[in-house]
Amino acid sequence: MPAPRLGSLRRPSVAVNAVLGLLLAGGAFWAYETLSGPDSATPAAPTTRSVAVQQGTVTASVSADGSLESASSASASFVTGGTVTSISVQVGDKVKKGQVLAKVDPAAANRTLAAAGADLDAARDSLTRAQDAGSDTSTAENEVTQAQLAVDEAEAGVSGTTLKAPMAGTVVAVNGTIGSSSGGSSSGSGTSGNAGAQTGQNAQTTTASEGFIDLADLTKLQVTAGFAEADATRLKEKQAATVTWNALNNTEATAKVVAVDPQATTSNNVVTYGVTLSLDKVPTGAKPGQTVSVSVTTGEVAGAVYVNSAALTTVGNRHSVTVVTDGVPETRQVEIGLEGDTATQITSGVTAGEQVLLKATSTTTGTQNGGAGLGGGGFGGLNGGAGAPGGGVQGGGGTRGGR
Repeated sequence: MPAPRLGSLRRPSVAVNAVLGLLLAGGAFWAYETLSGPDSATPAAPTTRSVAVQQGTVTASVSADGSLESASSASASFVTGGTVTSISVQVGDKVKKGQVLAKVDPAAANRTLAAAGADLDAARDSLTRAQDAGSDTSTAENEVTQAQLAVDEAEAGVSGTTLKAPMAGTVVAVNGTIGSSSGGSSSGSGTSGNAGAQTGQNAQTTTASEGFIDLADLTKLQVTAGFAEADATRLKEKQAATVTWNALNNTEATAKVVAVDPQATTSNNVVTYGVTLSLDKVPTGAKPGQTVSVSVTTGEVAGAVYVNSAALTTVGNRHSVTVVTDGVPETRQVEIGLEGDTATQITSGVTAGEQVLLKATSTTTGTQNGGAGLGGGGFGGLNGGAGAPGGGVQGGGGTRGGR
């Protein structure tokens, strides 16, 4: 029997490999299309809807974050420096104007006053002798004047050892302790080499600088807020506002603008203008320092014909809407008035009750998944009979998602 040829023995193996290759290719294609998802999001047709032209109130407003603070406050500081010997108040105490708050040791100030008094007596004696002798008294008179000024300053220094309340209010901060230095402002004075009394100008300052004791009138609270420069141009006194407290479960209170800063404040390249508002009524639980949200009404028109702002198309100074009558769209030119937060006043061109189209919006459908992806070694070779080494279809990060 003749031996079979080599070629006839290899044909079945080749055929099997070919079939397996087709099956693998089909399976890989199916897995790829199933797991990877659509190639990209498919845009859907734009959707449109109509809304009625309405009549009512159009409101425009601007908003900012702010804080609650006392409308009347002061910082009291010692006029005379020295060691603090007593503090008569603590935080939370209510005080009257002129009430003693604290004291420093007056010994040094008293010595200065005594020396200044002695200098004044000596100057007066010199003036008397010059007058009795019939001499020129101009120099003696000048010495008396200077000595009297020294006595006045020394007396102020003695008074400055007692710190009194510059206003009625509540103590909100005590920034010193007994035994510490009061600071004070000092200016040397006196004549004939005497040590000058340490004196200053006034115990009352503003809250811009911290005093030894800070006072505030907690019965009169106001709101301050910083508005963006574009919004600030629309603000003016007496405009109505709404103030909201996050810390008080979104409690609201009505307010009015009382002042807009003429000078801008710049912080981190952001320009804002400070605005002060008075509250019509302070909510229960409101305290200085609390953060609030402020919304100021900058414009309001009652009985206005208006459309949803999304229905308006603006090109330059021209405005138009698309009116739908019996299913037929018509573009109309309109005149506008107040541009509100969500609606725009229409002064001519449409009437209340007509239907206008909102601007078309498009949506997308489909998903973009990472999917299985074709990775790794792809298809293996067909050598070795029915085997298909080489990695096949691998899972992993995919190549279609997230584009």
